[in-house]
Amino acid sequence: MPKKEKKAKTPLSDEEQLLLFQQKLLAEEEMAKKKERLLSQFLKDKLAKEEHSSALNLNKINTQWRTVLREVKTRELHKDIEILSQTFERVVDCKDNVIKSLAKDLSEAEEQYARALRSHLHNVDQLLALQRHRLSLLEESYNMELEALTKEFETERKTIIDQHEKEIHYLQDIFMAMEQNYIDSEYESKLEFQSMWNDLKNMNLEEKHFLRLHLENIVEDLWRKFQDVLKNYTDATEDRKAAFETLQVKDEKSSKEIEVHMKKIQKLQDAITISKGKIMIHSRESEDENRYIRNDKELVLVQLRNLKAQRTQARAASQKNLVKLTLESNATLKALRKIVDKGEKILKLAEICRKFETEEEKVLPFYSSVLTPKEQEGIEENNLEELTEELAKVMVDYTGMENFWKRYNKVKLEQLSLQHRRAQLLDINGKLREMLKQYLDGISVSDEVLSQLNPLFIVNYQSNLPQPLSIPTAHPGDKQHPTT
Repeated sequence: MPKKEKKAKTPLSDEEQLLLFQQKLLAEEEMAKKKERLLSQFLKDKLAKEEHSSALNLNKINTQWRTVLREVKTRELHKDIEILSQTFERVVDCKDNVIKSLAKDLSEAEEQYARALRSHLHNVDQLLALQRHRLSLLEESYNMELEALTKEFETERKTIIDQHEKEIHYLQDIFMAMEQNYIDSEYESKLEFQSMWNDLKNMNLEEKHFLRLHLENIVEDLWRKFQDVLKNYTDATEDRKAAFETLQVKDEKSSKEIEVHMKKIQKLQDAITISKGKIMIHSRESEDENRYIRNDKELVLVQLRNLKAQRTQARAASQKNLVKLTLESNATLKALRKIVDKGEKILKLAEICRKFETEEEKVLPFYSSVLTPKEQEGIEENNLEELTEELAKVMVDYTGMENFWKRYNKVKLEQLSLQHRRAQLLDINGKLREMLKQYLDGISVSDEVLSQLNPLFIVNYQSNLPQPLSIPTAHPGDKQHPTT
């Protein structure tokens, strides 16, 4: 102890104090860091514990909340299932009614089809019998006309053959007579010709002999002159003779060529005549054909005019029908568009009304009749007695609208009742307003109020105002009339 005191008492230098102070600071920093580490570790552990406990509690709360939600949801689902089952049963009943009505319509349609088929077959059998009878009558008339025509033809044929044979015999007799006349005239003309020929022959012989003698003298004189002239001519025309011979040779050649050309020309002329004959024949045939073609053309033109007239008539009729069809189609389209718009409007109103339906109306949309069965039977009997066939058919077509009319009548009755109730309430409101005005006028004092009836003016415990009406309490859903 005394050593320590001595050391403590010894003064420290500045460096030692600084070192000591630094050591203290380092120790404090280490202690602070240790505390921070311990605190952070503690906080981390605590945070982990809190997170674990919060997660556990959250799971517990979620499980309990899920059970609660499941129970609520199950109750809601049970209610929805009940409503849906009721609506489904209602829809199934509607569908069953529709199926029954369709099955009834189908059976009626099948009966009508069978009835129409039987009537059609009966009509066809009657038409076949009528056609067979008509064919038999036509066949009998045809056979009778054929027999009459054959008899007439045979008689006419016999008369024509007899007349032909008579004409042939007559012509043969005429031919034989003409032939005999011709033979006689020929023999006579031959005799005349022979006699004339002999006379002419004798005269010619005499003239010939006389002329022969005369001509022999003349010829001798001419021969002598000719010899003299020939001798002079030959002497003078030797050069011309040579030229003539050459020209003669040429003439022979040209004559041969001319013959060849003439033969060709003759052949061409023959061909021309043949072609002319053919052309004439073809022209005649073509004229006949042209005549036939002109006649056919005239007939075709007449038919064409008729067809054009028919076409114009058909076009006018088709145009008229088209205009009528377009007008009718436009009218039908407008009517259908109106019906579609009306149907869409009805569907929109039905959707809007569907939102305002109560649960009872959703489950039972069609109320049962208030009438008793006996009253309903009596009404049906009265309606059946008064109905006609056309009205009954129309009512059968509109049997599917019965439920609609039920709902419509229900809504109409509710509307009328609400209107009546509104009128009553407006009347009561007006009376109450009048009473309130009278009361306020009675409270205030003025010349105008004093000149009128005053509820404050009481004589013998009675006021001169009319007594108020009893106001019944009514609810909006009630349909009873207020007491007056």
